[in-house]
Parts: sequence; C-alpha cells; structure tokens
Amino acid sequence: GPGGQVMSRLGVVPQVIAGGDIYPALERGVVDAAEWVGPYDDEKLGFYKVARYYYYPGWHEPGPMLSFYVNLREWQKLPKDYQQAIEVAAAEANVWMMAKYDRVNAPALQRLVRAGVRLRKWPVEIMRAAQKAALDWYEEEAAKDATYRKVYTAWKAFREEQYRWFGVAELGYEGFAFPAS
Repeated sequence: GPGGQVMSRLGVVPQVIAGGDIYPALERGVVDAAEWVGPYDDEKLGFYKVARYYYYPGWHEPGPMLSFYVNLREWQKLPKDYQQAIEVAAAEANVWMMAKYDRVNAPALQRLVRAGVRLRKWPVEIMRAAQKAALDWYEEEAAKDATYRKVYTAWKAFREEQYRWFGVAELGYEGFAFPAS
C-alpha cells in the first residue's frame, strides 16, 4: 500500500504480514522492525520483549481514524433515518476509539519504558525525508488518476490551511504545556 511505497523510497524493504506473525518474525530476525497501532496494543502483543527501541513520532499516521465504507447506490436506497443512524453510530465509534486510545496509551508507554524499552525520537532529517517521499508519491499518484487528483488536491489545500491554524493553536500550547523531560 501507500505506506509501503513510501518506506521503499526510504530504503526499507516492507513486509506485509499478519498481526499474529509479527512477534515471531521479530523474534527470529525475519524483520528488523514493525509498525502496529501504539503502545497499548504493542504491549499486549509483547513486542517490547523482542524490539527494545520505540521510535516516534509516527510520521505516517499522526492520529487514529476509523473508516466505514458503503456502496453509494446501496446507501442511497436506505431511508434517511437509517442513514442518519449509521452516521451517528460511526461518529460515536470514532470518538470513542480515539478517547480510549488517549486513555490507554499513556500508561502503556510508561510500562514499556519501565520494562526497558528505549524511546528514540526520529531525527528531523528522517522526518523530512519521509515527508518528502510521501508527498512525492501523492503527487505521482495524482498525475496518474483523476479521482485521486481531485481528492488529493482538496486534501492538500485543507491540510495547508489546517497547518497554519495548528501552528498557532497547537504548537503554541504544546510549547507551553508539554516541555521536553
């Protein structure tokens, strides 16, 4: 997928394997690293026992999001109140999931560190290279596919606008509230 395409551009040889096969692959040295969900799920799967370094931030996935896909023709056949019920349930599930992981990831990360996991922040050079590789891939896909281009163009404009706002709101607050320890 897109993540693997970007990682390949960075010199990584991606392997797509089932979640249950990640631990034994790490243990046997079949793979050198893995990306999963976050500290809570990584702890449950025991990755810290065979992978002692925890790199952050997840440049490829700045935040969680659930997706729900429905065939448009079938969706349009549903009564409006059913559509609304599905929309409300999907929104609730997404908010619940984000709140749950905000609640469980912090203590899980603390437990991982107490278990000997060493946190490593990606160097800025790697973050920039990953961002460039991703944006280059997006541009190439947009040049090949009109539908992708339409979505990508709208997303890119929205993203730039949001970055300006988050630079004021979020980074300003982060610099005050989350000093490096």
